[in-house]
Amino acid sequence: MKTAIVGGGASGLTAAIAAAELGSNVTIYERNDRVGRKILSTGNGRCNMTNINADISNYYGKNPKFVMGAISRFWVDETLEFFNDLGVLYKVEDAGKVYPYSDQASAVLDVLRMKAEELLVAVRTKSEVKRVSKNKNGFIVETYSGEKEFFDKVIVASGGKAAPDLGSNGSGYDILKSFGHKITEVRPSLVQLKTEPDTVKKLKGIKIQGTVNLGGFVEKGEILFTDYGLSGPPIFSVSSRFNNQKSIYVDMMPDYSESQLNAMLSERVCRFPKVALENFFVGILNKRVGQALLKYLKIEPLSRYAVTLRKEDIDKIAKTIKAWEFKVIGTMSWNNAQVTKGGADTSQFNPNTMESRLVKGLYAAGEVLDIDGDCGGYNLQWAWSSGMLAGKNAGQEGE
Repeated sequence: MKTAIVGGGASGLTAAIAAAELGSNVTIYERNDRVGRKILSTGNGRCNMTNINADISNYYGKNPKFVMGAISRFWVDETLEFFNDLGVLYKVEDAGKVYPYSDQASAVLDVLRMKAEELLVAVRTKSEVKRVSKNKNGFIVETYSGEKEFFDKVIVASGGKAAPDLGSNGSGYDILKSFGHKITEVRPSLVQLKTEPDTVKKLKGIKIQGTVNLGGFVEKGEILFTDYGLSGPPIFSVSSRFNNQKSIYVDMMPDYSESQLNAMLSERVCRFPKVALENFFVGILNKRVGQALLKYLKIEPLSRYAVTLRKEDIDKIAKTIKAWEFKVIGTMSWNNAQVTKGGADTSQFNPNTMESRLVKGLYAAGEVLDIDGDCGGYNLQWAWSSGMLAGKNAGQEGE
């Protein structure tokens, strides 16, 4: 039996190994000059393989419960065992993030490639699939170079549209649509947020530890101000919940309540009455951040003394430190996104096998489906799990 896999990323390589281990003759079609390029970029080059805390609450889409099929069949423990068998020693870091002990994403890719090679998986790089068609016997896979080949099963694991320079261009959607599958709206996720530039441009390059709130979704961590908006791990996390909310709020001192800040600032005025406002926050906040905050509140000029601050000024300062509003005008582009939000409608696939409910023998795995996860290893976990289920089920003779 022959199985074609469209896409040689995390889910595609896992599917190839699973199908080949069951005796299927597997061919991977990869449009890049090498497989797994996106794996190399994950975790800042370290590969955040999974997260030991991964569960359904970390996933989104029209029907997040679709991941339950994977959770009950091949999830975190099975994934770690799989990579351990391939020779990857791993370690668990903060917030349950799992990395290879070597801190090299290339190690994860190398063991997958070596296993696929051992199982005689054929890998065709620089080979983009133009179309997949079906006849009564199976599928015909045709590439843009004009090659055509027959397969009994096809797994679409071509990713979404995020990070197109690493190979994802949304072509898998067209393949699935040609078989009648619906594609939900797709947009960038795990991506920087663009805000009105007036304030953030003045703070470009500054990092603070704080909390962000986007429509009630709250994340804590290092926030980076950029010339276009906001970046950093908490921004990437809440971007997965972005649904055209108009504002994001930054709490720059999450360890203090507004009333505590109010008292602290009032006392500071009494202690340092002749400190110029431009230096008022020295020792509390980043100096430039403090200056920008005062300008934002129109408490100027900054050359005036702290003693000139009125009670209503201190109230506004404390309130803004706890919830500085930045107007959101969108996200950065696909080139900046780590993940695609949206994709193939999961109601048209079997969650236990990843097989199409519309076309027997057609499967989908990974980011091409309408499932996306939080930042922190959750999306790679979905790739491994969905790829494994698709490969195991496609690789079974007579299925």
